[in-house]
Amino acid sequence: MKSPLHILAAGLLCALAAVLSGCAQPEVRPPPPDGQAQAYWRGRLALKVDNSPEPTSFFASFELSGQPRAGELMLSTPLGTTLAQLRWSPQQALLRNNGQTRAFDSLDALATEATGTAIPIAALFEWLQGRPAAADGWLADLTQLQAGRLVARRSQPAPAAELRLIIEP
Repeated sequence: MKSPLHILAAGLLCALAAVLSGCAQPEVRPPPPDGQAQAYWRGRLALKVDNSPEPTSFFASFELSGQPRAGELMLSTPLGTTLAQLRWSPQQALLRNNGQTRAFDSLDALATEATGTAIPIAALFEWLQGRPAAADGWLADLTQLQAGRLVARRSQPAPAAELRLIIEP
């Protein structure tokens, strides 16, 4: 027979799991405007930047949708807490995090502010569809894309960086 303490602990774990799963519900997205085909990927990303004197790393779950001209990149913790929401269009580039929204002059400036380096978001759309794309100093390895993995590296301009994506089905 289990002690009352074991029963209480099991109950608390079940309640905690229910609360945490409720926090991690995905956001419902509206349909694409004007019947345009919209790309959508989700998964996990790791970004390593060889900053001096100490390299920095960034890990997050991601949802990328839209097109290179207009889209959205959501970055979140494994529990579903939003770290940053990047939205861009020909008219604007917006970063929303910590309850604040800030505007930027370009998608590169937006990505730099959100991640610490200029990741090639526009090229990601091509790479994730298995097509090579030029991106300032970045080289993407598309050989593992069918297995849901993408690695892109930048050697120039400094600092060197590596972006790893694991795409979920």
